[in-house]
Amino acid sequence: MAKKATSKSAGKGRGRNDKKAGKTSTALARRSTGGSRSQEGMGEAFIKLLQSPLVAELVAVAATAALASLAENGFTSGGEASRGKRAGRAVKTAGKAAAAAVGRRLGTEIDEIRKAAKGGAKS
Repeated sequence: MAKKATSKSAGKGRGRNDKKAGKTSTALARRSTGGSRSQEGMGEAFIKLLQSPLVAELVAVAATAALASLAENGFTSGGEASRGKRAGRAVKTAGKAAAAAVGRRLGTEIDEIRKAAKGGAKS
């Protein structure tokens, strides 16, 4: 594979940078062939991550915060034009609340990990 990439770049006549261009293209070719194997591993790792208790808890925290935000905004009767704007604002606020809740929860988890790491290093 490396020779094919080198011969193609040499055929284009790039001048004194021919060797440099050939090396760049072979490095890319090597990465792309090895990438398919690592993508399978990445897929499996991603599935394991989705199945982890932490991710499940983060999804629950985000959903709870979003629902609470939507409940706070409420919906009252009004014009059709203003209802769409209110719904858009409510969804935007719910998203922000969910993101903030996940951020707080992740911060708490990271702090607990740091405390455990410090305590484990002293023992």
